[in-house]
Amino acid sequence: ISFNCVDSSLSSLKNCQSYINTGMDIATHVALDLVENFNDAEDVNSMENVMLEYAAMDRELNHYMKAIEETVNQIKREKPENIPDLKQLVKEKFAALESQNSDSDLQRNEKYVYFKDQLKEMKKQFCHQSDNDNEAIEQIDEDIAVTQSQVNFICPITQLEMKRPVRNKICGHSYEEDAILKFIQTRKQQKKKVRCPKIGCSHADVKGSDLVLDEALKRAIDSKNKQ
Repeated sequence: ISFNCVDSSLSSLKNCQSYINTGMDIATHVALDLVENFNDAEDVNSMENVMLEYAAMDRELNHYMKAIEETVNQIKREKPENIPDLKQLVKEKFAALESQNSDSDLQRNEKYVYFKDQLKEMKKQFCHQSDNDNEAIEQIDEDIAVTQSQVNFICPITQLEMKRPVRNKICGHSYEEDAILKFIQTRKQQKKKVRCPKIGCSHADVKGSDLVLDEALKRAIDSKNKQ
């Protein structure tokens, strides 16, 4: 049995997945823009709903591709004399995967987790408060002035203000991207693990795969420099 047509279809589905990923990236940027410009919380929440919808589409697409791959592998393994009903087999496997769905699946989506993490950091950086809490806002403004002059924006490796900060998903600390990647590469050549360079951090195995762009921090640094 030739599976060239199936392989072509899978390739098209993977392209669709890249469009979903792009949509989730755009929704994240829009949400961060809304927080930075102190827009209504309802607008930010609407972006979270968009992210969950994208996560649901991503899960459905993953299940469908998995159902196709499992069907193909089954046929290759069993080598039946008569060609089975591929469509029905895929449908059954897809239904079995979908029956195990839960809301927690969506909240574990990697891009949704990043969205929530960056949103939380963004609110910290820009101290998003309700408009009627003027006294708190005044106090927060003073705190911002102090915080921005402290070590938040300084890379623990270069001791310079970060231009492209990346955040460690494990311990939550941020570093200049080039600096931490060079640090990891050097230690790898020495066959040694990388301890987080942030003073006081106990995380002793920093990996490149654990680093994500800290867009919230980058926006805060850019905002401070504009001022």
